[in-house]
Amino acid sequence: MSSEQKQAPDDAPTGPRPARLTAAAALAAVEGVALAAFGAYLLLMGLVGDPDSPQQAEMGGITLLALAVLPLAAARGLLLRRRWSRGPALIVQIMAVPVAWTLISTGGAMIAAGVALAALAVAVLVLLVNPTATEALGIAPRDA
Repeated sequence: MSSEQKQAPDDAPTGPRPARLTAAAALAAVEGVALAAFGAYLLLMGLVGDPDSPQQAEMGGITLLALAVLPLAAARGLLLRRRWSRGPALIVQIMAVPVAWTLISTGGAMIAAGVALAALAVAVLVLLVNPTATEALGIAPRDA
C-alpha cells in the first residue's frame, strides 16, 4: 500500500495553521462554551431554583447543552484542520444571526448581547470564507 492509500481523505493538510483559522476556532469555541454555560445554568435553576416553569427551564438547559456540542466540535475540527469542520462552523454562524436579531429586537440589556453575538457570527463567517482558511482546510476553489 502506498502512503497515499493509507492516508484518510480528511487528514489535515501539512504546514502551519493560519492565524485566521485559529481565530475562527477560538471564536467558535467561545460560542460553544457560552451555550454550555447558559444551558448548565438553566438546567441547574430548573432543578434547584424557583423558575416559573421548572420543566421548561430544564428542557431549555438540556437543549442548549446539546446545541453546544456543534460549535465545540467544529472548533476542535478547525484547530485540527479537518475539512468537515467548516460546514458545521458556518451553519452555527448562520443560525446565530437570527438569534442575534431577536435579542436586539427584544430591547433592554439584550441589545448588547445581540450586538455581541452578531459581531461574533459575522467575524467567524468572514474568517471561514477567507481563501487562506479554506486552503488550510484542504478545500480547493472550484474551477469556473
